[in-house]
Amino acid sequence: MCAKSRELWQDETGFVATADLVLVTTIVVLGLIVGLVTLRDQVLQELGDVATAVGQLNQSYSVASFTTAGFSVAGSLFSDQSDFCELGANEGSMSNDVAGEPPNCIEFVAATAGSE
Repeated sequence: MCAKSRELWQDETGFVATADLVLVTTIVVLGLIVGLVTLRDQVLQELGDVATAVGQLNQSYSVASFTTAGFSVAGSLFSDQSDFCELGANEGSMSNDVAGEPPNCIEFVAATAGSE
């Protein structure tokens, strides 16, 4: 071995900085994983709450008939019925979804390790 390569091989001045960098990087990556999992859960929860709010909109409408000299328009009516999952604990009541809780009629299914 030549002198320069031997000197480079035995140089340990960067070792401590490398160990610190590995430790800090590991802590940051673990923190990111926990943070991203929490973010995912909260986004899914919020989307479920939005879906519940949209599902509870009352879309009923009615238009009265109109008659005037020369023409006539028949009235129209639509009555929004509750969906199968909007019924709460008491028959006929609206949904018993609570903010912050998993919404009714929406299932989150996650694959387990080894299943395909």
